[in-house]
Amino acid sequence: IDFMTNGLPVKNRIIYFWTDLMYTIVNCDASFENHNLFLMRFGCLISALLFCFVGFSQDYYLFVGTYTSGKSKGIYVYDFNAANGQFKAVSDIAAVNPSYLEVAKDGKYVYAVNEIGGGHPGSVSAYSFDKFSGQLNLLNIRSSGGEDPCYIALNKSGKWAFVANYSGGNLAALPILPDGSLDSMAQLIQHEGHGPNAQRQEKAHVHSTVLSPDERFLFAADLGLDRESVYAFDSAKSKPLTAVEDADVAVEPGSGPRHLTFHPTKPYAYLINELSGSVDAFANREGKLDLIQKISSHPEGFSGEKGSADIHVSPDGNFLYASNRGDANSIAIFSIDGNTGKLHLNGFSPTAGKHPRNFIIDPTGHFLLVANRDSDNIVIFSIDPKSGLLHNSGHEISIPNPVCLKMLKKCTTCHPKPKKKKSHRKKHSSG
Repeated sequence: IDFMTNGLPVKNRIIYFWTDLMYTIVNCDASFENHNLFLMRFGCLISALLFCFVGFSQDYYLFVGTYTSGKSKGIYVYDFNAANGQFKAVSDIAAVNPSYLEVAKDGKYVYAVNEIGGGHPGSVSAYSFDKFSGQLNLLNIRSSGGEDPCYIALNKSGKWAFVANYSGGNLAALPILPDGSLDSMAQLIQHEGHGPNAQRQEKAHVHSTVLSPDERFLFAADLGLDRESVYAFDSAKSKPLTAVEDADVAVEPGSGPRHLTFHPTKPYAYLINELSGSVDAFANREGKLDLIQKISSHPEGFSGEKGSADIHVSPDGNFLYASNRGDANSIAIFSIDGNTGKLHLNGFSPTAGKHPRNFIIDPTGHFLLVANRDSDNIVIFSIDPKSGLLHNSGHEISIPNPVCLKMLKKCTTCHPKPKKKKSHRKKHSSG
């Protein structure tokens, strides 16, 4: 067991097993007892060898959304190896400010908000994705229903997309057609009001639309109203969202809630507050969030500008991470008490860049990747499985204005799409 978890490359493991097998054959005599022993050991070694190939296949596609006001083209696709943190560019496609992405559960489609504002309506784009070649192909573009769309979520069946429009102060529900393209908007919910921060909370600013793990509820964080709004979700209805009475959560005034994430196995939820630079921990019961803790995502005595952005729980549920922009440019690292859901601060890690708007933990839990928007880099950190602390792996992707990261497990059995046959019919002249 120690050997199987010591991080050796696959080829080293194969050499080890093959050497051990040869030793067994050479030292095995022809007696019936040793013959049976050989067969048993041979079976175990072959099983372990297969485990090397299957269990350690840790290749993913990494999708990167960007802001395109500078040198960025749009959406970029990379190969990412979750065993060693290495990467390789695969493809890209032009798009306007694809600042937030979502990948369909089956991996066949990718969706992006087009963060357009300044009096112009935002939009949402649908793409088909070839899992063999790693190429994206635009299917269609629909209105998001408001300015500056900044977040998109899909339900597991891939039939609905939910978009948060930041400057529009609303959220929209768009049906997804069988071919993966987006239908026209089916529902638009407008938020009204303001918060105490006159510059940032002058009106509603919906910043995220997050479905509960059981998909019975959708949570919309409104930075402008200091509120997490709760809607019941019914995929069978033409207008799938219904406000849940007395379920909305009011956070501390001036906090500016931004993103919400759920624990993978426990009934807990965690909210990052952009303006106050803090994390709220909740007990989640049937769509009702009850506050159990509020904790800063900055060091004690921090006096610089705050601007917290993203929040995620590790796949094993042991740690929570939160990104801080402003003057901090850090990732806060917390351990999670599985019995209470409360957080304990373990430490901070500089992001080796500026303005860490978004980050992702790979599905194996080996690496955390940070998108630093203003330093044009994605920095890859390894995660200590015992403490949750981060260590710079030395791997870094140079890319203009990265702001969103998503991953998809690579398909080991995918085949290239068949090419359309060219017509061999002869052309006849009209004369």
